[in-house]
Amino acid sequence: MENATKSLLLILLLLLVCSLTLNVVFIFKRVFDDESELSWSIRAAKEAEGVATISCSGHGRAYIDSSLVVVDQEEGPVCECNSCYAGSHCQNFLPSCPADADRGDPLFLEPFWMKNAGSSAILVAGWHRMSYTFNHSSFMSKQLEARIRHLHAIVGNAVTEGKYIIFGSGSTQLINAAIHALSTHHNSSSPSKIVASIPFFPLYKQQTEFFQEVDYKFEDDASLWMNRMNNYSNDNNTNLIEIVTSPNNPDGQLNRARLQHPNAKAIYDRVYYWPHFTAISAPADDDIMLFSLSKLTGHACSRFGWAVVKDKTVFTKMDRYLSMNTMGVSQESQLRAIKLIKIVIEGKEGETLFDFGYKTLNHRWKILNEIISVSKRFSLQKIESQSCNFFNKIKRPSPAYAWLKCLRKEEKDCYAVLTAANIIGRTGSAYGAEDQYVRLSLIRTQDDFDQLVHHLKILISEEGSAKSI
Repeated sequence: MENATKSLLLILLLLLVCSLTLNVVFIFKRVFDDESELSWSIRAAKEAEGVATISCSGHGRAYIDSSLVVVDQEEGPVCECNSCYAGSHCQNFLPSCPADADRGDPLFLEPFWMKNAGSSAILVAGWHRMSYTFNHSSFMSKQLEARIRHLHAIVGNAVTEGKYIIFGSGSTQLINAAIHALSTHHNSSSPSKIVASIPFFPLYKQQTEFFQEVDYKFEDDASLWMNRMNNYSNDNNTNLIEIVTSPNNPDGQLNRARLQHPNAKAIYDRVYYWPHFTAISAPADDDIMLFSLSKLTGHACSRFGWAVVKDKTVFTKMDRYLSMNTMGVSQESQLRAIKLIKIVIEGKEGETLFDFGYKTLNHRWKILNEIISVSKRFSLQKIESQSCNFFNKIKRPSPAYAWLKCLRKEEKDCYAVLTAANIIGRTGSAYGAEDQYVRLSLIRTQDDFDQLVHHLKILISEEGSAKSI
C-alpha cells in the first residue's frame, strides 16, 4: 500500500513537471515565434535591435530614422558615415578628405553609450504623455528635477539646495531666457548691456543681435567696461549683464566675472563644468548657472538643458519666458534625460561615464601636445593639472577644445594656414579674438581626431620647407 502511494505521488509529480514545461514552451513560442502575437514593446525592440546590428564598418551608424534603400526587395536604413568615409557600409576611406575639427558635437562619448546600450535604452508607447503638462500642472518632470539635484550633489560641481531649477531646450534657449529676466524693460533709451570676456562663445553675440530686442544690446568685451565703471557708479539706469563661461569655450579656462558693480549681474555658463572636462575643485554657487545634457552625456540631439537660479523673481521671469516661447521642453527629451542621468549617477561598477570621458580627452590632449611641442610655428593654451574633488586625485588636462595660435607674424590668418593644410577649425575672430587663433574641437569622433592628428603631423613636418612659408 505504501509503495502504491509513492508511485502515485511520483506520477503526479511527473505530470506536474510536464505541464509546467509545456506551459513555459507555449509561452515562449507565443512571444518569440508567432509574429502575430508579439506585443508592441517586443516589436519596437526588434526594430531597434535590427537597425543596431547593421554593420557600418565601425565608421558610421544606421538609425531607425535614416534614409531608406531597397536591397534584395527589402527596405532598410542607409549607413550614415563619419567624416572621410563613404560607401554603402562606410567601408571606403577618403584620404584627401579634410579633418573636421570645427563643430562641437560631443560624439567622443558615443562608444560609452554603445557599451551601455541596454541599460540606457528607453521604449516609448504611442500614448506616452500626450498632454502638454505633467499631471496637468507642470511642464517639468519632478523625477528629473530630483535626479539633477542628486547628480550635482554626487559630482560636487554646483550648489542646488535652496535654489530653483528650470528646464530649457538646451542651454542655448536658457541664455536668452536669463538675459530677458535680468534686463531692464521698457527703457529703450538705455538698454541693458551684454558683455563677455574675450575669447567668448560666438552664440552670445549672435543670439543677442539676432533677436534685436530693444531691452538689451551686446557690447562685446567685458574688460573694456572695467575701465568705465566709475562713470556709472551713480547711474542707476545702466544695467550690465556679464556672461561668464567656466570652463571657457574655447580655451578651457575657469573664468570668473570681471565686473564688480551694483548694476552688474552675471550669468554663468557651466555646461563644461563636469569631471571629464575639468577638475572639480568646489561646488559652484553662482546666482544663475546653466548646464546641458549635450556636454554632460553627449546627447546634443535631445536639446535639453537646465538652469540653477537663486532668486525667485529671476526664476519666475525665466519661467514665463520659456512658457511663452515653447510651452516647456519635450517630454520625450525629459524622459531620455531621466534615463541617461540615472546611468551617470549609478555608474559604480566598471567604467563610468566620467572615467571614459576623462581618459579619452586626456589621451587626445596628450597626443596633441606632443605634436605641437616640436613646432616653432604653433602653440596651444596652457592648462595646469589640478586637484579634483570628484576623482580625489590630481587631474591632468582634458579640455573640450584646443585653442591653437599661429606664432609667425606674417601668418595673421591662422584659419587660412590650417585650411591650406586640410584642417577645418573655427577662426579666432568668431570668439572676439585675433585671427591668429583657431579653435580645434577634440570632442568629435575618433575618426575625426585621427584625421586631425594625421594632417597636423604633415603640416608640422614641413615647417622648415619652402612650402610652409
